[in-house]
Amino acid sequence: MAMKTYKPTTKSSRNTVTIDYRKVLTTGKPLKSLTKGSKRTGGRNNTGRITATHKGGGNKRAYRMVDFLYNKHDIPAKITTVEYDPNRSGFIGVAVYKDGEKRYVLLPKGVTVGSTFVVGENVPVEQGNRLPLKNIPSGTFVYNIEIKPGKGAKMVRSAGAFAQIIAQNDGYTQLKMPSTEIRRVQDLCWATVGEVSNDEHKLVKYGKAGRSRWRGIRPTVRGTAMNPVDHPHGGGEGVQGIGLRRGPKTRHGKQAYGVRTRSPKKYSNKHVITRRKNGKR
Repeated sequence: MAMKTYKPTTKSSRNTVTIDYRKVLTTGKPLKSLTKGSKRTGGRNNTGRITATHKGGGNKRAYRMVDFLYNKHDIPAKITTVEYDPNRSGFIGVAVYKDGEKRYVLLPKGVTVGSTFVVGENVPVEQGNRLPLKNIPSGTFVYNIEIKPGKGAKMVRSAGAFAQIIAQNDGYTQLKMPSTEIRRVQDLCWATVGEVSNDEHKLVKYGKAGRSRWRGIRPTVRGTAMNPVDHPHGGGEGVQGIGLRRGPKTRHGKQAYGVRTRSPKKYSNKHVITRRKNGKR
C-alpha cells in the first residue's frame, strides 16, 4: 500500500499525505444491515460538563457493528470486502460464514478479498485465525485480545498494532504490548493471529486544520496564551516561562509531563510485569 501525496497547488496540499484508499478498499458503502446511527458526545458527560477536551463537531458517522466476540466456532468464514471505518484506524471487512451469516470483522495486515479464517480451539496458527492464547506458541504476533475469557476483544485493536506472546506460565500468558509493557493475561482468553491492517496510518499528515475539524478534533490552545484565571501558565506581559513553579502544570494545577498518573490501586496492577518505557516504543 502506498501513501498518496498531492501537487502543491495550495499551502495545505503541499504538506498533505494520505492513504491511497483506491488501491486497498473494495467498496465505498457499508453493509446497511450491519450499521446503525450513532450520537456524538462532544466530550461531555451526562450532566453536560466537558470531561474530554478538544472534541466537538465533525462529520456524521454511521456506526459499523464490528464483531469482537467471535462466538461462531469451527465455522469457516470468507472475507468479501475491505472497507474503511470512520470509527477506527484499522480496515474492516464483511466476513461471510459458511452458514450464510455476515459479520464485520477487524482485518489483519495483508488480508484481501477471498481470504478465509476460522475460530476454534484447535485451528491452525495462521494469520486471521482465532484461538485461545494457551494454544498459540511463544513469539507469535496477535491482536484483538480478550482481558476476560468470553468477554470479547478489548486490547490491541488500532491500525498496525500487535502484541507478542513472550511466555506461558501457571495459567497465564505473558504478552509484550505495543506500548512495550509486559503484562499477563489468562491463557483461556482468545486472540487473533497477526497484526492489525493499515499499518501506514501513522504516516498520514492532515495538512490543514480543517481536516482535523472534519474528524471532530477541536483546537488545542497553549496555557501561556490564556489568562491566569484559565490556566496556571496564563497571564503576564509578553512571553515567559513557567516561573517559580516546580514544573509544567495542567489547567487544573496538577503536574504535567513525565509524571506517572497510573493509580497505585488499579485492579490490573498485579498483572503488569514490566511497566511501559516512555519514549521507547
